[in-house]
Amino acid sequence: MSTAFLSHPDCRRHDMGAGHPECPQRLDAIDDWLIANGLDIALSRHDAPLAQLKDVELAHTHGYVAEIRDVLEAVAASGECKAIDPDTIANPYTWSAALRAAGAAVRATDLVLDRQAENAFCAVRPPGHHATRDQSMGFCFFNNVAIAARHALDVRGLDRVAVVDFDVHHGNGTEDILAGDDRVLMVGIFQHPLYPYSGAVPKGENMVNVPIPAYTRGGEIREMIEAMWMPALERFRPQMIFVSAGFDAHREDDLGQLGLVEADYEWITLRIKDMAARHCQGRIVSVLEGGYHLGALARSVGTHLRVLTGV
Repeated sequence: MSTAFLSHPDCRRHDMGAGHPECPQRLDAIDDWLIANGLDIALSRHDAPLAQLKDVELAHTHGYVAEIRDVLEAVAASGECKAIDPDTIANPYTWSAALRAAGAAVRATDLVLDRQAENAFCAVRPPGHHATRDQSMGFCFFNNVAIAARHALDVRGLDRVAVVDFDVHHGNGTEDILAGDDRVLMVGIFQHPLYPYSGAVPKGENMVNVPIPAYTRGGEIREMIEAMWMPALERFRPQMIFVSAGFDAHREDDLGQLGLVEADYEWITLRIKDMAARHCQGRIVSVLEGGYHLGALARSVGTHLRVLTGV
């Protein structure tokens, strides 16, 4: 079995304007690196489908989904951009891109559970881990990982899943949706204090939050992960692992001040893959979140995928 790679051209059409760090070129940089380094041939490519609204409502309230649909469809009809908040802007393609991103995560979950792929990576945008059950924020409209995790539980019948988040920013939206759900264990590292200025006090006993001071380097972060994530995951014995794969903790990324490099992302992915091999039949679905220095993003995703594919 191969690693499934899910994306769609609609994810490039969502554009929040010149100079915005969450830009379409992020996906181009990843694709260019994969082709240049020969990793593209090791991946099984799939077009991301449009998520059904009933899938989105596994993680978001019906009222929020209806409201954001109306707003984004109006933007599409008008042909003009609209600021949802100071950081999050919609253009005429945002509605379809957001549905493709969520649809990729759901489809990846099915591919892995149906043994059509050993694991999967979703190269999608907009990202998702800041979207709460009833609010878009931080470049995010739908919480792709939370939707996929709930799909695995509520639709596919798993009993326990884990969410691993190594973005430089706290996955506040994922925590808002999944806190208190004892079928889920969420473990995360994030710089603190930093946007969205949350996570120091977990919202539920199923949250293992590891706030990290600015300028912490990879060796120290590895020690924190080993001490705090791994025992919790071992006790929980997840049947599937979902990854909010943000690469903005890289030392070259200006949106944070942590010090990870490609070797650290390799180590983190190896630890996740080892856990999945022991407890999950290898089942991992990884979904792109942050990462805004194009070169560092491309190299880090490539490293992540080398581990997932075993190449």
